[in-house]
Amino acid sequence: MSSPDPQVRAARNLSAPSTENKPEKSRSKNRGPVVAVTGAAGGVGELLTARLAASEEIKQVIAIDERRGEVSEATWHILDVRDPAIAEKLRGADVVVHLALDLDLETDPAARTAYNVRGTQTVLTAAAAVGVHRVVLCTSAMVYGALPDNDVPLAEDAELRATAEATGVGDLLEIERLGRRAPRAHPGLNVTVVRPTVLVGGTDTALTRYFESPRLLVVAGSRPTWQFCHVDDLVTALEYAALEKIDGEFAVGCDGWLEQEEVEELSGVRRMELPSAVALGAAARLHRIGLTPSPAGDLAYTMHPWVVSVSRLHDVGWRPAWTNEEVLAALLEEVEGRHTVAGRRLGRKDATAAGAAGATVALLGTAALVRRARKARRRI
Repeated sequence: MSSPDPQVRAARNLSAPSTENKPEKSRSKNRGPVVAVTGAAGGVGELLTARLAASEEIKQVIAIDERRGEVSEATWHILDVRDPAIAEKLRGADVVVHLALDLDLETDPAARTAYNVRGTQTVLTAAAAVGVHRVVLCTSAMVYGALPDNDVPLAEDAELRATAEATGVGDLLEIERLGRRAPRAHPGLNVTVVRPTVLVGGTDTALTRYFESPRLLVVAGSRPTWQFCHVDDLVTALEYAALEKIDGEFAVGCDGWLEQEEVEELSGVRRMELPSAVALGAAARLHRIGLTPSPAGDLAYTMHPWVVSVSRLHDVGWRPAWTNEEVLAALLEEVEGRHTVAGRRLGRKDATAAGAAGATVALLGTAALVRRARKARRRI
């Protein structure tokens, strides 16, 4: 099923705050909240900081990162979010949007978890200590889990059935657990959780790298579905949360979804279908010996549905500015010229030498395929 209400919109310049989805302006900038943003110097944090700084509904933006960013209108504090000194930097803030997360595929998993979990703990505790009344956490719709029996779409209050087997998902589940505990441990502190679907726009994840492959891997018997979220739309949703137009836990993404066949037709990239045992076994072995950054658990998110309703945002007047078809087109343009097989980036020379199908087979199960071929020959 494609997006039910397709709209054609021009791609937006991410460096400039958009007026799309902007809540109605208040009469005076001095009457709005003070909002602190962690991870403000890059990525989604930088885009949100610029948007909030330009908003007449925001009194002041406090920007926190380990380096100074480009948004001169914000008040900058340079420190690690794990530093307890962050409490003084948050003093006077009404809302904190915590975006200082490391989900880099190449980061050591133990170091990544230590940063993500300790950073979230510190921000929540510091915010409560200085009287911040709301913290907005950004995780991912991946926390719902990708399972063959998932409803399509999932309700936003569906059970979180993900496991820690995919990149960073264990960290996100722990962050959500901390978010649920915080109001009980700190009465007066409210926590909002934002869960974007497959995020596109200057991002590098196992799911965006899937579209850098010369062939789209499809596991035999699986039912892939794709629901994207452009960073523009995530930023406007985070702004709604910062302005307390919405609270609780909610998803953000395009309306509807794309089936795998639609993705292949729109992208013009052909599939390579492998048996489940071969694909999962090879992915696990290649990750274990360090050839690929993605664990086998990432593959589930390309096999089973995990699309989700975005009705809570719709109920408060928010609408996505992008459709799934448009985000897919933007992603394909962004990754053009990159060569990734099984989550591992290849240089142009490597990709050319290996050949498209040859590289896919080589990195996605050489050992398994060779063993099967030898067994077949012995039976002849």
